[in-house]
Amino acid sequence: MADYYELLIQAARLPDGVSAEVDVAYRPDARRLLVVRELPTAEIIPVVREYQYVRALDKVAPRLRTAKEIRRLYSGLVAQLVLRTLHAAFEVQPPGPVDEVAVNAHVTTRNRATGRAEHPCLVSVTATREQFGDLVLARLDPRECLRHLDAVVSPHPWDLEAVRPIFDPDLSRYRVVDPIDAAAVLDGRPVLLQLRPAEFEHLVRQLFEAMGMRSWVTQASGDDGVDAVAVNADPIMGGVCVVQAKRYRKVVPPDAVRALAGVMDDKRAGRGVLVTTSWFGRATHEFAARHGRIQLIEGGQLTHLLAEHLGLEVTVGPLDRPLPKQGGAKQPGPVHDADSAPL
Repeated sequence: MADYYELLIQAARLPDGVSAEVDVAYRPDARRLLVVRELPTAEIIPVVREYQYVRALDKVAPRLRTAKEIRRLYSGLVAQLVLRTLHAAFEVQPPGPVDEVAVNAHVTTRNRATGRAEHPCLVSVTATREQFGDLVLARLDPRECLRHLDAVVSPHPWDLEAVRPIFDPDLSRYRVVDPIDAAAVLDGRPVLLQLRPAEFEHLVRQLFEAMGMRSWVTQASGDDGVDAVAVNADPIMGGVCVVQAKRYRKVVPPDAVRALAGVMDDKRAGRGVLVTTSWFGRATHEFAARHGRIQLIEGGQLTHLLAEHLGLEVTVGPLDRPLPKQGGAKQPGPVHDADSAPL
C-alpha cells in the first residue's frame, strides 16, 4: 500500500529542479497515510529576476531579486509543494483506504557551524479527505491554506528554522509487522495484550529505565494501564517526566492526552509520554503537537522501542480496528482480561 502511494506521489508534476523524493508509510488502523517530503533549499529561487538592456553601458545587465522577494517566493514554493503532496495522495481513484494524510516536509542540509548533516522539518500538516475536498486549489493562497489546515510551519523557512513535526519522520517505526501475528505463539514472543497488568508494568518500566529514566514511582491508573512519575537522568534534557501507558485494543480517546497534560501541570513535569498498545486519533496528535512537551508512542513504535532498547521481540496482539465507513465508530476502551485487575 505504501509503495503504491509513493509511486503515485512521485509521479506528480513538479517544477524543474525540485526533487520528487518522498517516503511513505500507511497506518491501516487509523486509515492514515504518512508522507515525508523532501524540499529544496532557498537556492532553488533564481537570484536574477530578469535581464534588461542598459543604454548608458550599451549592454544587457541582470536585474536581481531582493532578499525579501526571494524569501517570499521560497515560502510560497514550500507551501505549494506540501499542498501538491496532499493533492497527489487524495486524488487517487477510487478513493481507497485513506481517510487522512499527514505530511512532514524536510530539507537535507549541512550545519555550517558543525559540518554535520541535518534534516530539519519546515512544515508538518495533517488533513482529512473531507477537509481537502472543500478546498478550491486554483483560487487559494498556499500559505494561508496551510494556516487554515492548522499546519505547523517554520516562521523562517529560508533560514531552515525547524519546527516540531506532527509525527515521527522515521517511518521505519511505523512499518512494524502487523500485530496480528500467529508466529508469536510458535516462537514464544510475548503478546502485549496477553500480559498481566503487573507484567505489562514491569515491561514498560524496564523500557523507560533503558531509555534513561530513574526514580520510577507507579500509581494506580484504574484502567488496566500504567501511570508513573519518573526522573530523566540526562543533565540537560532531564527532569520530571510523567509516563502513562494504556493497554488498549481500540483507539485511545482524546481525553487521555488532556488528562496527561493535567497531571504534568500538577506534578510540574517538564515532559509527558503517552504510550499505547493501539493507536491515537487525529485530535490526540493535534493536541500533543500544540502542547509541545508531550510525546505519543503507538503500538508499532512501542514494539520498535522494545527491540531497540531491550533487544526484545514482541507482538501487540489482535486490535479492534475500525471497519471502513461502515456503521458508527466504536467506543474506545481498555483491555480487560478475566484474570486481571487494575494496577
